[in-house]
Amino acid sequence: MKQLAPRLDGRRLESVEAIGKNLLLHFEGGLVVRSHLRMKGRWRVFRRDAPILGQPWLVLRGEEYVGAMFNGAVLELDRGVARRLGPDILGEPPDFDAMVRHLRSVDQRREVGDALLDQRLVAGIGNLWKAESLWYARVSPWRRLGDVSDSELRATLEEAHRLMRGRLDGVPGTGQVYRRKGRPCPCCGTPIRSWPQGDGARMAYWCPTCQRGEEPNTA
Repeated sequence: MKQLAPRLDGRRLESVEAIGKNLLLHFEGGLVVRSHLRMKGRWRVFRRDAPILGQPWLVLRGEEYVGAMFNGAVLELDRGVARRLGPDILGEPPDFDAMVRHLRSVDQRREVGDALLDQRLVAGIGNLWKAESLWYARVSPWRRLGDVSDSELRATLEEAHRLMRGRLDGVPGTGQVYRRKGRPCPCCGTPIRSWPQGDGARMAYWCPTCQRGEEPNTA
């Protein structure tokens, strides 16, 4: 970060490109900076004369407004990371066929909930949208990819796109299973379950009645 600031100082921001969870900031002179917020990062916009409290990682000043990045987990010169990402779930139009092909290209013993978070396969789906899209598609996060049909994969991806696009467009809504462990499923009333999944131990949420299939080993 200390080496990045002098290279950006005085350069004009020409465009911003969103790919999955990444923002690519294109500056004059061909310099591209990748921003990834992970769980706690935030970009905020202020009027130029407004005070900026805290310690932002990066400040971009325009004639009327200022953009500031706080708690940015990743802020670095882009070295081709974005080119290694899978198809963007928020692409317009989304390439669902390519997403399914990517999911079929890996070990089919992998759990579908874990695979959906792999940004190399499908870019942009986070833990919240994984849980919600699987619930709407009635697919258990613990089922193996090889046991999930192409139509079920596509339905899950379509739900993820619908939910995420709706959130961006300001469509109101509440979560059905995410962070609702022990509360009744909105569809059948069965208590929602949760358990860590994958190498990153991200918490999976599901209804064992509506999303039937293999269960995690909780021993």
